[in-house]
Amino acid sequence: MRIPERRVELAAGADSEGRFGGPSTGDERALLTSVLDAQRATLQLKCAGLGPELVQRSVPPSSLSLLGLVRHLADVERRWFRAVLAGQDVELRFSSPEVPEGDFDGAESGPEAVAASWSAWHSEVAFAQALAAEAPHLDVEGHDAWRGTVSLRWVIIHMIEEYARHNGHADLIRERIDGSVGV
Repeated sequence: MRIPERRVELAAGADSEGRFGGPSTGDERALLTSVLDAQRATLQLKCAGLGPELVQRSVPPSSLSLLGLVRHLADVERRWFRAVLAGQDVELRFSSPEVPEGDFDGAESGPEAVAASWSAWHSEVAFAQALAAEAPHLDVEGHDAWRGTVSLRWVIIHMIEEYARHNGHADLIRERIDGSVGV
């Protein structure tokens, strides 16, 4: 039996396989959406098999938790794809001007709260995937109060960065919960 030598080898397995199996050449939209989908799948992998531990906080005084990340990323997907690119007049699901950290601070354990958070995330991801697939091109634009005019291309790249950064947080939180490490 070969002992894994690198952390990345420790989490290799059926759940991990295929996440990064998308194209590595060719159409820009296919490349970008494939990388974003792999980052989304990584978040799911980091949360897999957990129950109440999903709300275990990272380190005091932070309110960062895996479920908080799911809620935060549901709001981020909603903001960029629904509000900015699709121009829908929607509120965020978990945060607000009155409770700006509601995505993290409001993360509660319990099957109903966890299911509602995942349902929101899946709904926002599905909307974003459909918008990205159906847009006539990556130069479709929307307006954001923070960035001004943004393109679908920029939003997808920003979302890859957003997920990659938070998946790094998820790596550390998951390792703290049960010792799971790797990709």
